[in-house]
Amino acid sequence: MTRRSKIWRFAAGLYAFINVAGLGYAWAMDEEMHAMLHLFLLLLGVAGYVGWRLARRGAPQDVPQPQLAAEQQRIEYLQQSVDAMALELERVGEAQRFADKLRVERGETLPPKKDQ
Repeated sequence: MTRRSKIWRFAAGLYAFINVAGLGYAWAMDEEMHAMLHLFLLLLGVAGYVGWRLARRGAPQDVPQPQLAAEQQRIEYLQQSVDAMALELERVGEAQRFADKLRVERGETLPPKKDQ
């Protein structure tokens, strides 16, 4: 339990204790309105606590993703990169084929290949 949650738990317990003690004291002194005020505050605190618990139960939890998910994302990114490079390479090849076709149609000769 964190320090912050310990403080909140202590504050809630103190709030409940003060209102229960105030309710008992006011009832013993025959002060009906005062007793009803403490009862109302006690019920308000209980309703707030129940509402908070229900809201936390429905809230999505921050679950750390397993290492496999990060590796899967890297693999997908790598696959997208390879696909993009393959597409660009195909475009370059198509442009070279088109340029060679135009040279042949114009009757231009290709430069001789150098032997390596």
